[in-house]
Amino acid sequence: MTFRLLFSSAVLLLLAGACCSTSHAAEDSAENSLPRTTVSRCEDFDVTGKGDAAAWEKAAWVDLKPRGKAQHDYSARFKMLYSATGVYVLFDGTDARLTATMQEDFANLWTEDVFECFFWTSEKHPVYFEYEISPLGYELPILVPNLDGRFLGWRPWHYGGDRRIVKKVSATGGENKPMATVTGWRAEVFIPYELLKPLQSVPPKPGTQWRANFYRVDYDDDKVTGWDWSRVGPSFHEFQKFGTLVFE
Repeated sequence: MTFRLLFSSAVLLLLAGACCSTSHAAEDSAENSLPRTTVSRCEDFDVTGKGDAAAWEKAAWVDLKPRGKAQHDYSARFKMLYSATGVYVLFDGTDARLTATMQEDFANLWTEDVFECFFWTSEKHPVYFEYEISPLGYELPILVPNLDGRFLGWRPWHYGGDRRIVKKVSATGGENKPMATVTGWRAEVFIPYELLKPLQSVPPKPGTQWRANFYRVDYDDDKVTGWDWSRVGPSFHEFQKFGTLVFE
């Protein structure tokens, strides 16, 4: 009887260990599947909207993947660099029409053609920075507290001087005008660390890691296509699924 009890206990322990190992393996696998990319350091430079500064040569293009049933056969990609004073992001995508009519900052830009980036600089707090830019050069910079899935963006205060984002856009095959026919467009932005205060792990140092995601949405011909870097579900605000930026 004692042997049977000991044997049964041993089997149960082994099964529990196997289940635990399987659970951890699944968690590790999910975490390892999230994308990672390195961010090279650079000296500060002027943004032109074209990404023609020599510094961009040290940064590789990172592709965004279409989400769901893509309605448009366009490409989307980004590059990123960082300096002693801020981070640079270069967005690029092919396009046929600039479906953008809004001509003011802080509007609901995501309802028209747009590129977006989200920076979750510290996993200790569910707060991240969101930035959107339209083909016409209008922007939406907000800080987002995300508490148990409840989130709402807050606009920057004293948004000027060394706290203001520098941004430029350019189009190929056409002009940066509402509903213009084009073959593509780019957005180039410089986000100063002064604006990201008081987020933690800012400014980044060599070895610093930020969680992040990058998106594009296009609305040509009353059809919608979205792209993301790290795959999220229905909401772009699923920050636990963001990828990782590793600063060199």
